[in-house]
Amino acid sequence: MQKFNKLITFVRRQPRWRLALAAVLVAGAGYWFFHRGANPSARIATFAARRGPLDITVLEGGSLQALESQESKCEVRVGYQGTKILKIVEEGYLVTEDDVKTNKVLVELDSSELEKQIVQQEIQYQSALASLTDAQQGYEIQLNQNLSDVKGAEQKVRFARMDFDKFLGDTVTTQLVKQLGLDKLIAEATTNDVSTAAIEDPAEPAPPKPSAAFPAPAGAEGRSRTRPANAPPAGNPVVIAQPVNSEALATASRPANREARSAPSAVVNAPGGKPGGGAPQPAPEPRRASFQLPSTATIDFDQFAHIEALGDGEAKQKLRKMEDDVQVAQKELGQSKVTLEGTRRLFEKGFVTKNDLQRDEIAYDNNRLKVQTAETARDLFLKYDFPKSAEESLSKYLDSVRELDKTRRQAISKLAQADARLKSGQGQYEVQVRQRKDLAEQRDKCLIRAKKSGLVVYGAGGDNMFYYGGEERIREGASVRERQAIITIPDMTRMSVNVKIHETYIKKIQKGQKARITVDAFADKVLTGEVTKVGVLPDSQNRWMNPDLKVYAVTIAIDGSHDWVKPGMSTKVEVMVTRLDDVVQIPVQAVSFNDGKQVCYIAGGFKPERREVEVGEFTDEFIEVKRGLKEGERVLLRTPDGVEMDSGKSKPAKPAPAKPEKTADKPKPADKPVKA
Repeated sequence: MQKFNKLITFVRRQPRWRLALAAVLVAGAGYWFFHRGANPSARIATFAARRGPLDITVLEGGSLQALESQESKCEVRVGYQGTKILKIVEEGYLVTEDDVKTNKVLVELDSSELEKQIVQQEIQYQSALASLTDAQQGYEIQLNQNLSDVKGAEQKVRFARMDFDKFLGDTVTTQLVKQLGLDKLIAEATTNDVSTAAIEDPAEPAPPKPSAAFPAPAGAEGRSRTRPANAPPAGNPVVIAQPVNSEALATASRPANREARSAPSAVVNAPGGKPGGGAPQPAPEPRRASFQLPSTATIDFDQFAHIEALGDGEAKQKLRKMEDDVQVAQKELGQSKVTLEGTRRLFEKGFVTKNDLQRDEIAYDNNRLKVQTAETARDLFLKYDFPKSAEESLSKYLDSVRELDKTRRQAISKLAQADARLKSGQGQYEVQVRQRKDLAEQRDKCLIRAKKSGLVVYGAGGDNMFYYGGEERIREGASVRERQAIITIPDMTRMSVNVKIHETYIKKIQKGQKARITVDAFADKVLTGEVTKVGVLPDSQNRWMNPDLKVYAVTIAIDGSHDWVKPGMSTKVEVMVTRLDDVVQIPVQAVSFNDGKQVCYIAGGFKPERREVEVGEFTDEFIEVKRGLKEGERVLLRTPDGVEMDSGKSKPAKPAPAKPEKTADKPKPADKPVKA
């Protein structure tokens, strides 16, 4: 302090030093005024708010690709190891119309493994063909054998019924069969499960048809000519009730196409089967018949042991003859008795000799014995021979019916087995045919031929081309997996741009919006296009590579056709969202957040003015100011020094990109930022 006082005293005593000190003070004050006390906004770039139209656009980079293209993929199923490319045309090769007409080979894949499989498959195919032919012939043989067996059994039934009718007469046999309920049982035995239709659908057996072997009753036409018109029919219509004959069985069971032996692959159709149906389904078990015939021992034939009860048959004929013999013997006995009595009276009177009497007595005894013999023969016939023969003929008839039912069931069983073998053979054959055809198609797919003119591009030919781990680039000798794109021929007449739009702007993009496209290689040319596709979900490839960045794939079709446009060229796309007329606009960096409000700083005066504003639409460079700012007012392009921004309390509703791209709305020369 003493030194400072001495300095003041020295200056007061020296006038020149007072002048120098005053000059220093004035210079310091000026420096402080102009460099520290002046308006700090003078050292920050500013922009004058302007009024005019504002085009709202979204600017992104992308690459050119064909809107439509023909993609040739590897369609050879070779497993995880893939197949090698033996030959491939150079990338960029121009496929001409002549190449398409001549089916020029663009890619040749290795088919050596397929050739080995084809040889093995041919062996299996021939084996399946032989098995199918054997099964088909076996089916035909079994069918013919069944027809023969059924015809023989039907003949035995017919002959047994004839013998039964012949012995008792058809009236008695018909009455007997009805009384015992044999007509329904025998009809069931002759009509139940007699065709392959019953095997396939046992609940609904095929309706029976009349046959020559078993004619249906048809009035007088079905009766015997040797009997009167009012006599009962010779056959029993109830017992044979329209059975399905062997011809009906053959018609229902025979395969529809007889040419199967010449073309098994297209003709082998087992009964009930469907062509191309694959492996045969097992046939359902046939329905069991409730075929229970009563025992013949329980039948009382004594009720028919008289002439009036019997029909015109052998039994009636024998009984009538025996009755006649009894009557003749009785008449002869009566006559011999009368003769003997007369001879005795004459002998007593002496008119005849004793020899005459003895002769008449012997004749009487003979006639009496004849009567006894005839009566005994008749009684024995009625008591033993008649019921025995009747029961025996009925038993033979029932046995023949049982044998017919057994024969039919055996025929159906054997035919079902033959049918199953035929269907199995058909299924195996069809499997081998499909595999053989598939291998032939696989071999043909090893050659990828020209189907469309255009430039050849390796791989998928687009930005979405992605190589899996360990996957080789397309070249000769490289291995390709199934469904991997090998070459692509784009349609050069219809090109498009594929861009990735950030999730901040995707809500602005809609189909039908116009766009301006600039190709980096031809910056002086501007193309026009239209948005044709907007991704619904974020791009999966980008989401996998960078989970924090969400972008959406957008396709923009280019208007017209341009020869100089090639796939893969880099472009910049400016999508026209909307156009605002006569709005106040400032650069987006002039708006910031402070105290949770959108504000900008107005240059002027000793200190910049902080002003709250209401903003609207924005682009990468400019933002619309709806309220709080007038045209011509200059705003700072950054926050003044000493002003703290909000941190974490609030975020901009519409953040500006870190690196804004250039747009058509560039500031005019008069509106360029000015530095003080």
